[in-house]
Amino acid sequence: MSAAQAPMLSWRVILPFILTGSIWGSTWFVITGQIDGVPAAWSVFYRFALATPALFLVAFLMKRRLLLSRPEHMLAALVGIFQFSGNFLFVYHAELFVTSGIVAMMFGLLMVPNALFGRVFLGERTHRGFWIGSMIAIIGVSFLLVHEWRANPDAGVVGGNVALGIGLALLGILAASVANVIQANPTGRAVPMVSLLAWAMLYGTVFDLGFAALTAGPPPLPTNPEYWAGIVYLALIGSVVTFPLHYNLVREIGAGRTAYNSILTISVAMLISTLFEGYQWTWLTASGMVLAVIGMVLALRSKQQR
Repeated sequence: MSAAQAPMLSWRVILPFILTGSIWGSTWFVITGQIDGVPAAWSVFYRFALATPALFLVAFLMKRRLLLSRPEHMLAALVGIFQFSGNFLFVYHAELFVTSGIVAMMFGLLMVPNALFGRVFLGERTHRGFWIGSMIAIIGVSFLLVHEWRANPDAGVVGGNVALGIGLALLGILAASVANVIQANPTGRAVPMVSLLAWAMLYGTVFDLGFAALTAGPPPLPTNPEYWAGIVYLALIGSVVTFPLHYNLVREIGAGRTAYNSILTISVAMLISTLFEGYQWTWLTASGMVLAVIGMVLALRSKQQR
């Protein structure tokens, strides 16, 4: 076993993989309950308005420094806008038009822009095997999108505009990838992870508030207890617990390999979509799922060089 492979087999990598993959796999479906009759922009704001003080509390209890320098604040603001605003605003709106499990499948391709941006910003290089596997995964996800386009189910889909949903999901992927990579630069590595995320989430939440107020009108106050239960789950479990684990993995093993947990995430998400959203499997979707997973495994097994 080489030294480069050893971290992937340690519990400090395996356990965060399992936790983040399983939790994030469930959040895609929970989001559908947040956009049912409530503007997506306000649901994003409510989620992080609750998660932000909780994450600051976690940083305080962990005795991590919360005072950042000006360059560190600038980095936190960029991460916040890309991750906690752009990424989630695009995702929530995408799920208005596309089945939640399919959006999750598309995010499984996060490894591709991660690798591209990692090369540009961090000097990380990937072997040819990564790109071969990535192309197989892209073909597999394309099969799923073709089925989604053909089926265009009305249940849980507003307007049936699948093309718009796909476009929004792609923009969300790009935003998430930029946030993944830029936080791993030397400035970001000098800041305790939970502290950087707390400030980033605060900046993102402020942006979310402004965006929601400008685009969705006055803030709604849903009376459905399930809505607020979903907010709590997404904020505390889906954000405060998982994001520090996820970004620590980016620092430990690189942005490209961190995308490994997307395989578990999409498997959980598609299982939930099948059970609760009535997703129908065909030869096209089944073969697409198989190709996507095989491609991701091949791509992520390829050695990444710094």
